[in-house]
Amino acid sequence: MHHLSRSRPMSRRSVLRAGGAALAFAAATGLQDTAAWAQASDTAEPFSFDILIERARSLAGEEYTAPTQLGEPFTTLDYDDYRNIRFREDSAIWKGPAAQAVVHAYHPGWLFDGTVSLYEIVNDKAQPLGFTSDDFIYQSKALEKIPTGTELPGVAGFRMNAPLNDPQQFDEIVSFLGASYFRALGAGNRYGLSARGLAVNTATSEPEEFPRFSAFWLQRPAPGETKMTFYALLESQSVVGAYKFTVTPGATTTMDVTTELFFRQDVQQLGVAPLTSMYLFGLNDQGGFDDYRARVHDSEALVVNTGQDTLFRVLNNPPKLANSYFGAQSPKSFGLVQRHRAFDDYLDAEAHYELRPTLMVEPKGDWGEGMVRLIEIPSDLEGNDNIVAFWTYKNGFAAGDSKCISYRLNWGMNPPGASSTLAQVSRTLAGNGGIAGVKPRNDRRKFVIDFEGATLGEPNAENVVEANVNIAGGTVAGQVLQQIDGHDHMWRLVLEVVAETDATVELRANLVAGDRSLTETWVYQWLKE
Repeated sequence: MHHLSRSRPMSRRSVLRAGGAALAFAAATGLQDTAAWAQASDTAEPFSFDILIERARSLAGEEYTAPTQLGEPFTTLDYDDYRNIRFREDSAIWKGPAAQAVVHAYHPGWLFDGTVSLYEIVNDKAQPLGFTSDDFIYQSKALEKIPTGTELPGVAGFRMNAPLNDPQQFDEIVSFLGASYFRALGAGNRYGLSARGLAVNTATSEPEEFPRFSAFWLQRPAPGETKMTFYALLESQSVVGAYKFTVTPGATTTMDVTTELFFRQDVQQLGVAPLTSMYLFGLNDQGGFDDYRARVHDSEALVVNTGQDTLFRVLNNPPKLANSYFGAQSPKSFGLVQRHRAFDDYLDAEAHYELRPTLMVEPKGDWGEGMVRLIEIPSDLEGNDNIVAFWTYKNGFAAGDSKCISYRLNWGMNPPGASSTLAQVSRTLAGNGGIAGVKPRNDRRKFVIDFEGATLGEPNAENVVEANVNIAGGTVAGQVLQQIDGHDHMWRLVLEVVAETDATVELRANLVAGDRSLTETWVYQWLKE
């Protein structure tokens, strides 16, 4: 298990290196391989989601083929070269006055040493899309490395642009680049966290796999249609999947995902709807960073809506690999959220973390018994993605099994499920124990949790607000609950906690009035050093 290195200078897009880019689409699928489609643009074959499902099922019965690696001149591109290459606007797929959306391709090379195939669906047939170096603009030394007219053996990925913030302007909506990673934006967002097609054996006793999307089939939106539909083939050593994506841009951009998975080998842990983000430090976990900013993170918490409760698990940058598990019977939703939305919360005029999207996963159908798993990886750089969250089933899968899974991804400032109807955790603070004005107590940790919301203004003398606190791995040595003066709807809970060295302390707290919950449930993991 490792964190993912990201490069912000490329239009602030993260360049994800896990597994590299997907390999060329294998001839075993029944379509041309990437060596052929660039020279055979007049060849089209019947396509439908059912046909793609059957091809995925067939591939699962065959031995896995490792990605085909690129050769020169693409392998000579370095970081500086790659950031000096951009797609030509006049080469965009579907461009024109009647366009509802356009597609741009990512150049192969540098970290992306394999390729994916792109096809356009026209009259229920898949038409291969070919690209040459003439479709790209090269600057500086990159201009010297890729000759004019060079036929590309595929591309590293693609992005779709459509009206989002202004009906007269095409903004980037969704981007697929590297393995099975992708990102999307709601109105007003800047790129932050990523999603993945699938996670296989992440942080288990088995070797982790990074499944890759090896080919995409793109459906041009009809006149007046705002949604974008496309399909993908996913492959790894253990699983093959046929995917359907339907993206609808908006204040909350929705992405409906349906996948049919077929297992080549046994899989101990299947990570469904995996999310990947960055948390370096915040008010609850400043670490050893000497930084002018109070917060640096793409996401600040994991939210799990079980149907009976809303859990708000504050993120950490731990001293060692940390795991948290949240059991649920077909959860209502879960995701990584960014709630603090003011510039003053971050004071970063370049990154603008206040604009990073929240991403909530909304399962479709009954997912059954399983859990949401959260993995936090130590990191010393904000360019590293060190947070992973996904749903995993109670049991693994055996070779020959199949599984159909559907869900919706909601990307935006405050998508459905990100906020509770109850009072919410507005902030979490942490520091040494003890009282102000005397020497701090290093033998204990103080946690300060502020809850805020209208439900906290309703209780009265007959309906007293109380804290419901649970702890495992440590002891609550002190506890104070009080209403904040001048804030009728804000209450502060202060906990002083002691634990043995190297203990993993799990904390939960919410506010109640009698048998009625007034707040969502604050959840925290403290690794005592």
